[in-house]
Amino acid sequence: MNLILFGPPGAGKGTQAKYLIKKLNCFQVSTGDMLRYEIQKDTEIGKKIINDMNDGKFVNDEIVNDLIKNVIFDTKNKNKLIFDGYPRSLSQAKNLDLLLDTSNQKIDFIFFLNVDKNTIIKRIKKRKILENRSDDELNTILKRYDTYMETTRPVLDFYSKNPNFYEIDGTLEIDEITAKIDAFLNV
Repeated sequence: MNLILFGPPGAGKGTQAKYLIKKLNCFQVSTGDMLRYEIQKDTEIGKKIINDMNDGKFVNDEIVNDLIKNVIFDTKNKNKLIFDGYPRSLSQAKNLDLLLDTSNQKIDFIFFLNVDKNTIIKRIKKRKILENRSDDELNTILKRYDTYMETTRPVLDFYSKNPNFYEIDGTLEIDEITAKIDAFLNV
């Protein structure tokens, strides 16, 4: 089973993905984690990524698509992928469809955790204290939220026509969101 978790930064995608990888024995494809790994390793790609992230921009599609391609074509991940934070643009969505089609896979479920800006701000402030993430500066998060809502709207429109697209109130408690996802998955 392959699924996508959508939502702005701080919506709870990572939390739900961690739960689902255990429950479904799947692999989490977190572009945020992949990008932070490249930064931590101080690679050339990592240096490009940090500049974009610090400016509150999305990382170049070409970089992200290359990282994703490697994961999709890894045979141990076949039909066991949970996409967390990808795709974020229409070109990434089309790239994902192409890669999945080429590897004889599909998306089984798409979940959009819809969360308002004020809730995101509260969550990010809390996460900054608990996880000390470098990309959790308030001004950066506000830029990322606005960018997310602007660039991801076409992606949501693209996927919302799909019969396996589900919008979930992301302001609910973690266990309530988990229960809603479980009900849709019928597990």
